[in-house]
Amino acid sequence: MGASLFLVKEAFVLVALAAVGVSLWELAQAFARRGINLPLLPLLVGAAGILVSAYVAGEEALLVSFMLTAGGVVVWRVIDGTGPAALRDSMAGVFAAAWLPFLGGFVMLMLAMPDGARRVLLFVLLAVASDVGGYVAGVLAGRHPLAPSVSPKKTWEGLGGSVLLSCLVGAAGITWLLGGDPLIGVGLGLATVATATLGDLAESLIKRDLELKDMGSVLPGHGGVLDRLDSMLLTAPVVHLVLLAALPVGA
Repeated sequence: MGASLFLVKEAFVLVALAAVGVSLWELAQAFARRGINLPLLPLLVGAAGILVSAYVAGEEALLVSFMLTAGGVVVWRVIDGTGPAALRDSMAGVFAAAWLPFLGGFVMLMLAMPDGARRVLLFVLLAVASDVGGYVAGVLAGRHPLAPSVSPKKTWEGLGGSVLLSCLVGAAGITWLLGGDPLIGVGLGLATVATATLGDLAESLIKRDLELKDMGSVLPGHGGVLDRLDSMLLTAPVVHLVLLAALPVGA
C-alpha cells in the first residue's frame, strides 16, 4: 500500500477499489442472514464510479456519482419486483453505498491533491494510532467498560490510550508530513478518536443484530476487510475537511 501511495497514485486507487469491493461483498453476505439481498452488481459498478470520479474530478463528481449509484441500486431492485422486500433491499443498498464507497471517496479527494500522498498517509497513521492506542491501553489497564451492551471489550482506559497516541501522532505527523501547526494535529487526533470509536461501535451494533462475530474471514486473525475499515470510514471526511480548511491547496 505504501509503495502504491507514493510511487503511483492510481495504483492506490485500485487498492481502495479492491478493499471497498471486498467489503461490499462481506456486507452482502452478512445481510443475507436476515433475508436482505443487496443489489451487489450495481453497488460494485457504482463503487468504482464513485472512487474514480472523486479522484479524477473532485467533490461534485463524488456527490453526483453517489446519487447515480443510489438511483441505480433502487431501479435495479425494483425491476426484480416491488413490495416490502424491494423497499428493504433498496434502502439497504443505498445505506451500503453511503457507508462504503461514498465515505471512501473522501480518501480519494485527499489523494488527488498535490500533497495527497502525505495527507492520506497522515489519515492512515491517525486511524492506526487510535486502534493501537486503544488496544494497548485496554489490554494493560482496561477495567471500566465503555459500552458493554454493544462492544464488551472496549473500555474507558482504552479510549484514553486512543486519545493519547492519536494526539501524539497527529501533532508529529502534521508537522513532519505537511508542515502544519501541531495543535491542528492534536485536534485531528481527538476528532479521529471520536469518529473511529463511533464507526467501530456502529459496526458492532450491526454485527450484534446479525449475530456475527466478524463480518468476514478474509484476513486471518483480524476478521473481514470491513472489520478493519469500519473505524476509518467515518474518519476520512473529517480528516479531509479539517486538512482542507487548515492547509488549503496552494497555501
